[in-house]
Amino acid sequence: MTSNKLKIYLIAGEPSGDLLGSRLMRALRQKTNNEVEFFGLGGDTMEAEGLKPLFDISELAVMGLVEVVPSIPRVLQRIREVVADIINRRPNVVITIDSWSFCCRIHKALRRLNTGVKQVHYVAPQVWAWKKRRAKTMYKYIDELLTLLPNEPPYFTKYRLKTVFVGHPVIESAVLQADGQAFRRKFAIPDDKQIISILPGSRHTEVCRLLPDFLRAAQLLHELNPDMHFVLPTVKTVVARVKKMLKNNSLPLTILEKEADRYGAFQASSAAIAASGTVALELAICHIPHIIAYKVAPLTYLLAKHLVKIKYVNLTNIMLNRRVVPELLQADCTPQNIVREILELLKNGDAYEKQMEGFTEVRQYLSCGNQTPSQNAADEVLRLAGC
Repeated sequence: MTSNKLKIYLIAGEPSGDLLGSRLMRALRQKTNNEVEFFGLGGDTMEAEGLKPLFDISELAVMGLVEVVPSIPRVLQRIREVVADIINRRPNVVITIDSWSFCCRIHKALRRLNTGVKQVHYVAPQVWAWKKRRAKTMYKYIDELLTLLPNEPPYFTKYRLKTVFVGHPVIESAVLQADGQAFRRKFAIPDDKQIISILPGSRHTEVCRLLPDFLRAAQLLHELNPDMHFVLPTVKTVVARVKKMLKNNSLPLTILEKEADRYGAFQASSAAIAASGTVALELAICHIPHIIAYKVAPLTYLLAKHLVKIKYVNLTNIMLNRRVVPELLQADCTPQNIVREILELLKNGDAYEKQMEGFTEVRQYLSCGNQTPSQNAADEVLRLAGC
């Protein structure tokens, strides 16, 4: 029997995209009274919403201009598999989420095959930072672009691509409803223990480069304050590597694998040490003091210096056009510098107050209308599908 349900094919190659995808799936189910089927590629949270992924996205968790090269043959093979699956399933709409370098190849292949399927990309490439030429050609491969930031549509609409700001899903994050005290009770962490979150990223290269320095910083902090307890939220893509790197660790540290536990940890934290990315916005949106520490391969950094034309790397700082969150990059990403900045925030002085004021501005900046961003995005998808 042929199903009359709307068929949506979603492709999310990274954990941040997986979370966006799961929220979009939930909104689409609500707006169609569950008359929708999902296929494609995603992680744990999309699976929990009913997606049966074509393959495990953890093998795509590669970061950096240099680091990605050895993975190219495998990635190209996976792209061919995804395109073949789309042709076989004939969905109403294909939605790719973030990771434009990966997703654009899928869109190009579908356009060449003239499938007639509506094609959407969710999360604009950061053309305001680098590769501005991308904005000139995207209209050839997709029917619509959904953006998270209100300043992004003009970069694309002038090149004939329908582009809609739907709001940033971080403002609907479950972190806002999380209970820090319940988290402490669950993991038996006393109220007098100061919790510091350690967030070394969701890619293998990030964890390998950042976690040793983050752990050393935690050791130094613990020597200064033995009442500190550390939590390390992680994700499926890198959990095995994280556990291996922590095998002989003696710090009072709790590894967290569930989203609810991660958000509870944030609300219980006095401060956080984070890699750059969506997680930093989650920290900002719930007013958790934090710093950004990040480094990549030396050659990747040298290339990026010539290609990236922005003053800051952290979205909070970029949106506000001022340094609210400390950024410790490359040579500055050291345990000693991390400790210095965290201790400054823990004083609850000027640095802390500037962050709190900035985080309030960020939340206002990322909102869009009375619906959630995911509901706004779902409306656009359904409009394209003719519903």
